Order: sequence, then C-alpha cells, then structure tokens
Amino acid sequence: MSASKNTLLRELPNVHESIQFLSALESLKGIPLKRLKFCTRLYLNELRQTLLADQDTVKKLSDKKGILDALALFIQRYHRPHFKKVINGTGIIVHTNLGRSPLPESVLDWLHVLTEGYCNLELDLETGKRGSRYQHVESLLCELTGAESGLIVNNNAAAVFLTLNTLAKDKEVIVSRGQLVEIGGSFRIPDIMDRSGAKLVEIGTTNRTHYHDYQQAITPETALLLRVHCSNYRIIGFTSDVPARELAQLGKAHNIPVMEDLGSGCLIDLSRYGLAKEPIVQEIVASGVDIVTFSGDKLLGGPQAGIIIGKKPLIDQIKKNPLNRMLRIDKLTLAALEAVLRLYLDEGRVFEELPTLEMIATPEGSVRARAEYFVETYTAQLQDHCHFDILSTFSQVGGGAVPEQNLPSWAVTVQPINLRISQLEERLRHTAVPVLTRIETGELLIDMRTVADEEMPALAASLHSALLLKP
Repeated sequence: MSASKNTLLRELPNVHESIQFLSALESLKGIPLKRLKFCTRLYLNELRQTLLADQDTVKKLSDKKGILDALALFIQRYHRPHFKKVINGTGIIVHTNLGRSPLPESVLDWLHVLTEGYCNLELDLETGKRGSRYQHVESLLCELTGAESGLIVNNNAAAVFLTLNTLAKDKEVIVSRGQLVEIGGSFRIPDIMDRSGAKLVEIGTTNRTHYHDYQQAITPETALLLRVHCSNYRIIGFTSDVPARELAQLGKAHNIPVMEDLGSGCLIDLSRYGLAKEPIVQEIVASGVDIVTFSGDKLLGGPQAGIIIGKKPLIDQIKKNPLNRMLRIDKLTLAALEAVLRLYLDEGRVFEELPTLEMIATPEGSVRARAEYFVETYTAQLQDHCHFDILSTFSQVGGGAVPEQNLPSWAVTVQPINLRISQLEERLRHTAVPVLTRIETGELLIDMRTVADEEMPALAASLHSALLLKP
C-alpha cells in the first residue's frame, strides 16, 4: 500500500466523531441515532474499499471536512423513502415499472376511511359470525360479468396456477401452440402449468390450430381445455384459431371444463376509442367458457389482483384448495377492487373517474391542448435554461395489453441549453418528484397523455430543478 493511501486512510473520521458532526446538522434532525450510525459505518466502509481500489476517486474527499459533508449528503439521500410518487411522461398508460394503473381519488378516499380503524374483512355483520373476505366483491363481479361465482388472488399468474392445480393436477391440459405465451418477468404458461402439476398437451401449430386438433387430443386423462388470449403480442397473416364458443361446446360434449386466461381483462369495449377489438369478460362468460381469469390492475384499472370467475361448482373447488390461502389478497386490495368495480356500474362515470380509462379515452385534441397549455404557462419561467416545443406522437396502452396499438398523442419536447439530452433525462429521474420521459430522434419527449392536469406544477418544478443542478 502506498504512503499516500495510508495517509488518506488515517484521515478518515471514525464513527464517534462522525456522529458528533452529524448530530449538530439541522438537515439531519429527526433521523434516529441508530440510523445515523448504520449509515456512517456503511459509508465509511465503502469509502475505504474505494480508496484501496483507486485513490483518484476520493482525492476530492481527502480532507476530513469534505468527507463529513459528503457523509451528511449520503445520509440525507439514504434516509429518503424508496417509494416515490413519479410523473409518467412516457405515454405508456399501464406502465408495469410505474405501478400500472393509478387509482382514482374516490377510491383513495374510501381506503383512508376503511383503514384508519377496523373493518368487517371476515365478519358477517348480519349474523355476527365469521364470514368470507371474498363476499365483498364476489356478488359485484357476478353482476358485472354474468358469472355464477368468483374468487380473488394476488395476481393473474396466481389465478392461472391455482385453477390448474385445482382442476388438472396430474391430468392433461390441452393448449394451442400459438397460445403458449410468456408474460412479464419471463413467466411462461408451460412453466406455470408444470409447477401446478398439470400436464401440458400441445396441439396445432404456432399460427394455425383447428377444432379437430382439440377433438383428436382429448383422452380419458384430459382435465381441461385451455385458451390463452394473446394480449401482449399478435400473430397475423395465415392464421386460424378456435373461438371460445366452439371450444366451450366441445368441452360440454365431453364433460371437460374450458378455461380462458384473458391476461388483461376488460369490462368495456374500447374499440370506440380507436383500439383494436379486444374480447371483454362478459362476452367470454356468455360464450359458455367455464372459468375465466384476468388481471385487476391492467385494463380493468384497479389494484394488482388475479380474478377468477365462472361456474360455481368449479369456483367452489378452487376456493377449497389449501394453496388459496397462500395466494389470498389483503383488505387494502379487496377494498380498492370493490370501489373500482362499483364505478363500472355506471359506464359514464367510470370513464370520468378511472384514470386508466380516462387516459385511453381522452381525445387527441385535448392532449394537444394540455401540451400547449404547459408550454404557454411555463416558458417564461424556464426559457433561460431550455426551449419548449410540442410534437405529434403516439401513446401506448402498455401492461402487456393491446399490443401494437398506438393512440395519437402530443408531447412537450424539451431542448436544454447547457445540458445534453441524456443528462437531462437522468437528472429528471433524480428530482424530488422524479419525471420519466422518453428520447426519440434526439429529442426529450414528455407525452402529455399520461400527465394529469394537476401534475403540471410539479412537472415544471422538477424540470427547473434538473436544469439548474450544477454539473
């Protein structure tokens, strides 16, 4: 070890003198002493390792005061909550990385009322005896979809897994090769099926599967016919598929249940807003399919949940599966889901209150007006640091739903004067209210379809902070 490194190592403050320095700082008031000590040890250990590896990286911290100042800044950042509200300027409406569907204000108000004390989660208020947590949403689901019964678990992958494990463990499940999809996080239908204990029977080809393919594959070991809606990709051209109604009739003729995994379930036809026709849950139930599974936090616009609906005898079997307890959802999710489903009782109201549907349905002209308003309102405040313009662009639904479908939109483009585009994009992610953007053809775009009117002041403040940060 060089003499200079030894000197720098000796200059490092110890924990005791660091705590003395930190305790006097107003910026760290309120941070528990235990957290201060933990962060100090963490920082000093990392600094020692950095110094031993490359002393050039810490030359600017070679005096004790500089080290202590850097330590205080590190603790300020480390102590901030990891979860943050962010502004979604990407134009992706159901953004998996950003928590998918935002909940409406009315739902948040109801959650506050419900969770500030106790609630009747598993209490039947009529009898005073223990009830089922699913009773709060089951009847509502049945009313909206036409199903006989329903069950909620923590996500749609769990819904598929639980159904397969209940109805087809150690038995065969017939699936078209063109529907062996992979969803986010590399979770694949064949893998989920294998873990459930069901035996996969592939039929047809990638692009064409016929009625007789299902018919010929049925054996005494067949427990289920499974359709998987390709919600995150499209096969076009020379294709063939068996409609849900025909498959349901085949299943009925052989006394074999038919299940459809919709992935991103929707209760309203969105084709009137320029999107391709997607199957809605009610149509699949009406087709005679016995079990339907879908997500609560994609096109439905609610919290993360896996929804299983269908024929009551089959749902009753699934409810009794011991794995159901492992996959059940908590009171917050149930309360939020009930509140969101209640909005669907009034289709006009649901588009006004549910952010996901409101963003999908917002006319292109209204998005442009929002972009123009932002530029007109905040140009004077930021004109010394950047140039604004507006640009015609496209938004996406996202969340593995409605693939290859674009919604015409408008974005605010930001051209910084003293920064590179990539620097501004990075800085915006580190502001007090982070802003997520996208870069296209050398321009930084903030798609205004996914920016709410009430978020504009915070967006301007974050831009101001990012542009004024010292390099």
